[in-house]
Amino acid sequence: MSEGNLPDSAMPETRRAWSFLQLLRPLSAVALVAMAFFVMVGGSQASLPSSVPSLSALPSSEVFQPDSLQSGLSQSGLLRSASLQSEFLQPGFFRSESRQSGFFESGLPQTAGPLDPEAAAWVEQTLASLDLRGRVAQLVFPWIIGGRTAPNTAEYRRIRASIVEDGVGGIIIGRGQAAEFAPMLNGLQELTKLPLLVISDLETGPGQRMTGGTLVPPAMAIGAAGDRDLAYRAGQLTAVEARAAGIHVTLGPVLDVNSNPLNPIINVRSFGEDPARVAEIAQAWIAGARAGGLLTIPKHFPGHGATETDSHIGLATVTASREVLEKLDLVPFISAARTGVDGFLVGHITVPAVDGPNAPPASLSPAIVTGILRNQIGFDGLVFTDAMNMGAITANWGVQEASILALLAGVDALLQPPGERSVINAVVAAVRSGRIPESRIEEAARRVLTAKAAAGLHKGALVPVPSPRPSAEHAAVAARLAAASLTLVRDRDRLVPLPRGSTRVLHVAYSLDDSFRAPTFSSTLERAGYQVTTETVSPNSTAERFRALTSRAKAADLVVVSANLVPREYRGPLALRDRYSSFVEGLIVDGVPMVAVSFGSPYLLDYFPSISSYLIAWSTGVESQRAAAQALAGQIPITGHLPVSLPPYHTIGEGVTRNVR
Repeated sequence: MSEGNLPDSAMPETRRAWSFLQLLRPLSAVALVAMAFFVMVGGSQASLPSSVPSLSALPSSEVFQPDSLQSGLSQSGLLRSASLQSEFLQPGFFRSESRQSGFFESGLPQTAGPLDPEAAAWVEQTLASLDLRGRVAQLVFPWIIGGRTAPNTAEYRRIRASIVEDGVGGIIIGRGQAAEFAPMLNGLQELTKLPLLVISDLETGPGQRMTGGTLVPPAMAIGAAGDRDLAYRAGQLTAVEARAAGIHVTLGPVLDVNSNPLNPIINVRSFGEDPARVAEIAQAWIAGARAGGLLTIPKHFPGHGATETDSHIGLATVTASREVLEKLDLVPFISAARTGVDGFLVGHITVPAVDGPNAPPASLSPAIVTGILRNQIGFDGLVFTDAMNMGAITANWGVQEASILALLAGVDALLQPPGERSVINAVVAAVRSGRIPESRIEEAARRVLTAKAAAGLHKGALVPVPSPRPSAEHAAVAARLAAASLTLVRDRDRLVPLPRGSTRVLHVAYSLDDSFRAPTFSSTLERAGYQVTTETVSPNSTAERFRALTSRAKAADLVVVSANLVPREYRGPLALRDRYSSFVEGLIVDGVPMVAVSFGSPYLLDYFPSISSYLIAWSTGVESQRAAAQALAGQIPITGHLPVSLPPYHTIGEGVTRNVR
């Protein structure tokens, strides 16, 4: 049975399972041509053109030659834009004669170019001053809460001991008030002999971690907008606000190609499912971030987009063949390595095509970290593990053993290991016993210190207090991106913009905890002249509740159903309960005029496929809510296009455009 013959009445689980069988289908037309080419030539290694090297065919000691790779990708159509082809892997870049410094042997540029002599000297002098334990400690990055922490708390005592007594290399910081970041981080920097490298996840801008910072729509919204300039500006504003707060590194952007609609943890965090387009948009975001002085550590190498497990909970597996891996998942990472990043984060994901049926996580795999990332792609920058307290690690390995294995695999920095002192002790013992070569620790510590120098920390780590407030210009960028990303997937009954006579609007908002009311969305519609009543529902809403809402819906001029369905760690699969989808489908059968709005996952359509009008706003952020309401009111145009397919209903690139009324 073809995907197009799957009946609309099929349950969401059936449709999702069917779409998973079509993993290679949701590619752009260009990428489909590329895949067809590789299928035709992939029957045997001998049939591959000599200009298209295969990672699996190269010895682990041979550097992957980018001139051959560029030729192969250009033939395949994966490099579909002239700008990307001109900026992608240039001949000789990874070769020894193109070294720019003694520390990044393959010549990868730093945030501000190669280290100057003063910075390079600081790295070597600092490294020489550290004993074995001091060098190991530089590789450990514990987690701390954001904002102000009282000195008399256990949390403060823990992090103070890590900094003062253990000499950790840096910290990864959680969420807090924006105004508290700079003074708190300055206080921690004053405790230590060596500057701390401060890391944060800022995928959706500074506002993701700093309350009061600019919140930017997620990566998939940027993919839907398809605007490289907006991507650049999003990266730049993130950098400016982060550096002002005392943050030097972001673990991003996400370079995973979201090829599996069932993926529970990537989803809107990805720029899309076309690998060339992901590479192109990510390239612009990274350039903006680096222009603002922020070090970038893209993730999750070698690609988390095709998995079905949240690695916070368990061990995720990439089932793709090696050929698919290198022609799909690896493309954005190779592009980023060429155009300039400060490091990569390696995921806790297994790749049996590389490591066999008992594959370890990529973060612990010499074949992936050293074999593919280091030797074959030629990347010699800083490499982080994903968080070492995630279920993929803790459920299968002790954190101490996993830390040792990660360093042996070629990773440099251990992110968020629980019990950081015990980890330092275990690694030191492994070196002294001969299990880990001391040269491996020296190499990793040099890369951490080089990143600190690239961030300018050898000249000082303190930032002005108070840090400047987010500018109106930053807010305008977020608003422009929210508006440009709006994607009207379908509008069969021409309900968008909302008909002028439909003044009484019932808005039924779904969220997992019954808390999402979309207040900015409703108030913006009200200011446009609509009488909006908002009701919230959740998986716990009763059948009686939905019967009452059905009666109210029939009395309204029009119904808007919305959902806040976004990936969250430790939550498991993204899914709606049958009761809500049955409520929506029942209203469709009864002929109630209705528009569905997704404030998150584009795959919401699976749960009410008969809906006539479907708008994706991508995020629950204030700017996304406002833009969605303005679009429904006809106040702003709708121009976004799907960066992913919604099988079997819609293909990548689709989108209904609407002008201002």
